[in-house]
Amino acid sequence: MGYIYLDNAATTPMASEVIEVMHEQMINTFGNASATNYFGRQARKVLDESRHTIAQSINAKDSEIVFTSGGTEADNTAIISTALSRQDRGKHIITDTTEHEAVLKPMAYLESIGFDVTYLEPDESGVISVKSVKNALTDDTILVSIMYGNNEVGSVNPISEIGELLKDHQAYFHTDAVQAYGTEDIDVKAENIDMLSTSAHKLYGPKFMGFLYINDSIHIPSLIMGGDQETKRRAGTENIPAIAGFAEAVRMASDSEKKARREKYFGFKQQIQKILNENGIKYGINGPSTSHGLNHVFNLYLPGIDRGILLTRLDLDGFEVSGGSACTAGSLEPSHVLIAMFGKDSPRIHDSLRISFGKNNTPEEVEAFTKKLIEIVNDLTN
Repeated sequence: MGYIYLDNAATTPMASEVIEVMHEQMINTFGNASATNYFGRQARKVLDESRHTIAQSINAKDSEIVFTSGGTEADNTAIISTALSRQDRGKHIITDTTEHEAVLKPMAYLESIGFDVTYLEPDESGVISVKSVKNALTDDTILVSIMYGNNEVGSVNPISEIGELLKDHQAYFHTDAVQAYGTEDIDVKAENIDMLSTSAHKLYGPKFMGFLYINDSIHIPSLIMGGDQETKRRAGTENIPAIAGFAEAVRMASDSEKKARREKYFGFKQQIQKILNENGIKYGINGPSTSHGLNHVFNLYLPGIDRGILLTRLDLDGFEVSGGSACTAGSLEPSHVLIAMFGKDSPRIHDSLRISFGKNNTPEEVEAFTKKLIEIVNDLTN
């Protein structure tokens, strides 16, 4: 039986071009980039070129890119290092209830050691308003962390407006862009972003690889203690093959390619809705109903259809989707994002599934999935 993969928000398959680059680097560039010998210099050259490629993708300086093991480490570094190093200026932090656990758990840790964290609530489309950030801001606020695009429902927050609000405030502005990087056009300077987290495996690159953008004007200590790599901002020998693979994935995600992907994914959303409508299926959309969100993320509410049963049936029939974030979906606990949007008593938190598209998906796959979905829904409601 063949499988149709529609869980690209959880992870994407590595692109063949990325695998080829990484394979070459593993064979030929095995040196330590901190070494001064020939092999070290070769590794340093790849490291510097890759850093430049990635920096250009968000209009950053090369020196502002710090390679990490992924989005979780990048989030933890931005949040915990900022809080501990700036607590003499205040102990108030602002975030929101729809963040990934890689943000929420560091926030909970900081609360446990005496920091005051304000959690903003989204509207019913999953968006955090600029007004709510402004109302929560105090003279003691040292950090605001609001995600760029939501990994479960695809809502995109008003990052530029929040950045404008904070540009003259002492608070650093961090955004988790793990789900948005590679699909959205991001400009850290124009949007007044101080720190930004990403992960390579969301855009056809390797797992356990990401970066944290840190504006040159900001100085926070390394969260990982050890050597002086990454200009003393992240200890540990750099993973040259993975970094080179990440840079190749970024090169592939050109502005024109990102636009083409967005248009393709929005077409998939329209295709699913058209088929559902033609077959009289009752459904709702959790998150943006237009192209204003992350087009590759599509969260469907199917009234009366238990998520666990639906996911199992789809999986057995070879269609791979999810109920929410892959980092917490294994427990089948209600989505904290949907609870934040609709409340803990809403049926949506139990009767919804997330479909997320990738560059390898085709209209034929989307049609096959939707027809199978209709078959299962009709079976469960008759």
